[in-house]
Amino acid sequence: MDEGNKLSYFFLGMGIGVAIGILFAPKSGEETRKLIREKADEGRDFVKRRTEEVRESATELVDRGKDVVAKQKDKVAAAVEAGKQAYKEAVTPSAAEEESKAEGF
Repeated sequence: MDEGNKLSYFFLGMGIGVAIGILFAPKSGEETRKLIREKADEGRDFVKRRTEEVRESATELVDRGKDVVAKQKDKVAAAVEAGKQAYKEAVTPSAAEEESKAEGF
């Protein structure tokens, strides 16, 4: 189980425990409802923060992925160009070879 799931289950368990504790607490109905509302707001804020953190992390990962792909693309393009150049040099005779062929050697 990864760390994010453990943390989520922990907070879920904590929330359930808090809710049960609040329901059995010796407070008036109005105080209990107010406390439940506050805890629900805190939970909503927590979820919003976590969502934003995950979104930022995902954006960073996508950006890093794009950089890696661009670098690999440049390397492949350079390798293809080097291969083309090597092929041209291997197929095209040099000037010295052409002179020796012209002289009959």
